[in-house]
Amino acid sequence: TRILWTFSSAYRIFKQPEYLAIAKRAFDYINTYFIDKKYGGVYWELDYKGNPVNPKKQSYAQGFALYGFSEYYRATGDILALEKAKELFLLIENHTFDKEKGGYLEAFTQDWKLIEDMRLSAKDANEKKTMNTHLHILEPYSNLFRVWKDKALEDSLRNLIIIFTDKILNNETYHLNLFFDEDWNSKSEIISYGHDIEASWLLFEAAEVLGDKSVLEKIKVLSLKIADASLEGMLADGSLIYEKEKSHIDTDKHWWVQAENVVGLLYAHKNSGNKMYLENATNCWNFIQDQIIDKTNGEWVWSRKIDGSINTLEDKAGFWKCPYHNARMCMEAISVLADSEFVLNN
Repeated sequence: TRILWTFSSAYRIFKQPEYLAIAKRAFDYINTYFIDKKYGGVYWELDYKGNPVNPKKQSYAQGFALYGFSEYYRATGDILALEKAKELFLLIENHTFDKEKGGYLEAFTQDWKLIEDMRLSAKDANEKKTMNTHLHILEPYSNLFRVWKDKALEDSLRNLIIIFTDKILNNETYHLNLFFDEDWNSKSEIISYGHDIEASWLLFEAAEVLGDKSVLEKIKVLSLKIADASLEGMLADGSLIYEKEKSHIDTDKHWWVQAENVVGLLYAHKNSGNKMYLENATNCWNFIQDQIIDKTNGEWVWSRKIDGSINTLEDKAGFWKCPYHNARMCMEAISVLADSEFVLNN
């Protein structure tokens, strides 16, 4: 689904036929193999023949499928893609939304019953609600609302923004809390700098797409505060470290964190006019070019360790690393930097 989103977006912007070919292949493959024809939604994992090997329904995955389908529709006008996106929106709302306490529950069995192990990955806490899943339902809902001005979708998008400001955001530190029980009690003290800076611009994008001026003005202020909080993790070389939990600091410089840092800082500059953000974005982009992009073998390395060595234990491409964060960074940067107001002010 991330491949579908990335190449659909790239085709929409650049009109290169090879991008459309990859997007169409991903679209066809998801429709043929990943969609559960009996219970709806997308499976979590298939084998190489397309057979489900982990048929659980992770809410996060439903969000990314919706993101991919809505972008494919934006790029191609294929009505089937829009219908699939609409189906996923209704499915997410009907099966994963907590109608009593708000927000979206994390994971389910194939037939949409609550599952014992809800974790997205081995490093996550086994809690019923997470910041990460809510963030990746926010972005596809924003994208779908660009092309489908449905009242129920509008209400859900507005509600998601409120969940971030009232439940997920720590309004004292302006970091995001990561894991919650069903009653929205925070169950973690981890600070994820990459998610902070990513949320800062995705929240602004959501408010901008929603089109409510009062919401947008509120989020514009909060977006800058979240971006400022993330800068606690920025190093002198322009990079952003991974996370902090109490006194323990994970100083790895992950590829996706650097990508989101550039985008978030460009949005912060756009929304404030403060050139400090632009300078930091430039420094991070220079770090990416020098340390993260593999100019010999292509793509980006997973991360650089604090001593400057490459993290070779993680995949360059695999289950958790594919075109998405880095390609989106490039496309968002092109959009922001091409803005006439930006050019005039810089």
